[in-house]
Amino acid sequence: MNRLYEKLAILLLCLPGFLLSGTVALSVMAFLFAVIVSCTVQLLSGRKIVLVILFAASALCGVLPVLTCALPLFLYDSIREKKWWLVLPGVSVIANINALSFPQILCILTGLTVTLMLVLRMTSLEDSVGRLTELHDSITEKNVQLAEQNKRLFEAQDSEIHVATLKERNRIAREIHDNVGHLLTRSILQTGALQILNKDESLREPLNELKTTLDGAMTSIRESVHDLHDDSIDLKRVLQEMADAVNVEPENAADSSDGHEPLPGQAASNRGPSRFDINLQYDASQNIPGHIKLCVAGIVKEGISNAVKHSNGDRLDIIFREHPAFYQLLIEDNGHNKEGRELSGGIGLHNMEDRAKSVGGRITFTASEQGFRVFLTIPKQA
Repeated sequence: MNRLYEKLAILLLCLPGFLLSGTVALSVMAFLFAVIVSCTVQLLSGRKIVLVILFAASALCGVLPVLTCALPLFLYDSIREKKWWLVLPGVSVIANINALSFPQILCILTGLTVTLMLVLRMTSLEDSVGRLTELHDSITEKNVQLAEQNKRLFEAQDSEIHVATLKERNRIAREIHDNVGHLLTRSILQTGALQILNKDESLREPLNELKTTLDGAMTSIRESVHDLHDDSIDLKRVLQEMADAVNVEPENAADSSDGHEPLPGQAASNRGPSRFDINLQYDASQNIPGHIKLCVAGIVKEGISNAVKHSNGDRLDIIFREHPAFYQLLIEDNGHNKEGRELSGGIGLHNMEDRAKSVGGRITFTASEQGFRVFLTIPKQA
């Protein structure tokens, strides 16, 4: 739109030159021709045909001197098309300069001067707009990067707070177990000894009630300690540590057949040479019941141990996902059996089946030429 306004202003500057021509019909025809040429260039901007049109229109100025009054308009279009030399044929009008009056020559020179000033102004303005656009894009990009960085920082901060919270829960559970639990145990033993040594029938009932109260307190504390300990398990962190420690020699691999649960950081103690390319995918919330966390961690530990012992593959996939109605675990390697892995009869497989049954889950084992797969589903409690 700005280009159209500028061309209209230049055309108004060229109009007096046409009006000063002696032949009205020729002036009108030349004026209309200049307008048609300029409109055509505007519509076909950027095409090769525009170059031919401007070059021919400029060359006609030498044949029809009155058309030279439109030379500023042709110059503007040529510069906008980045081919200013297209108006050079218009210089041929010098041969017929006598056909133009001094006022017409003055109008042409004024139009050319104004055209150059407009072009310089527009060029400077476009450069400024271009720099501002680049600056705006750069600022927008940096703002996006800053927002992403802030998001990562907040996520890292939330993760650190979550880990610290879990550690504090674990510490509290340990303190309760080591201190209050031992005191209650000693009190229960002392009460039992007093019941045996007591000969006074009037104290028998109070001692029985005291023993019952202490037993109830001990049971309540034990449940609270277990709940705190279960909640303090960061399942994602535990699985990641197991994945990081899976590159071990078979003879150093941890055997989970003793039934002990994995502890955070325990699996990374026997690191060895590179063995597997691990792919761990974890997509679950933090609100997972403690018994399910222990079940999944135990099955993953057993599955890793079996893969290290029996698989000759180089890739191990561990995928845990939470769905609206159930949890899903997949452990899969791409190796063939070294000594022929059986789908039943192994202590490790029986342990995994027992763990799955203890939480109401279902586990399957699949051996094929492509590898060995452990697939577990655990329904959520209604």
